Amino acid sequence: MCLLIQKNMKIRFAEKKDLSSIIELCKAHALYEKSNFNENNKKEQLSNHLFESESNLKCLVVESGIEIVGYATFFKQFSTWDAGYYIYLDCLFLKEKARGNGIGQQIMEVVKKYSKAADCSIIQWQTPDFNTKAIKFYSRLGAERKAKERFFWKI
Repeated sequence: MCLLIQKNMKIRFAEKKDLSSIIELCKAHALYEKSNFNENNKKEQLSNHLFESESNLKCLVVESGIEIVGYATFFKQFSTWDAGYYIYLDCLFLKEKARGNGIGQQIMEVVKKYSKAADCSIIQWQTPDFNTKAIKFYSRLGAERKAKERFFWKI
């Protein structure tokens, strides 16, 4: 799958050669969301999770020429309340220079198409309440909001 979205720009599923770029984008994403990022062992861990044949984790990258300027990760989960599966969008991040050009919407359309093919009728995700640009973007898509607190329990 490869979707040409602009001249010299395409969305495609990640390949092993993209790992270093994905890690750099993850680091930038964490900083953008005012979080910490530990790079230790990320390349090996992500490689195992993204490229194992039994993994349901998917990763899209946005390629501009020879540079990866964005990524999105998602996977299928089960909802007990709905008694069915849905797609959980874990991450969506674009470098500043790639924002505002419709690329985010194109990524969401690819995830939506994947969701339909996987027989999922809903996509869920989270964004920090201070990320007003993302909130406006998701609202323009027609997404609905549900206020919840996210908890972290380190083990």
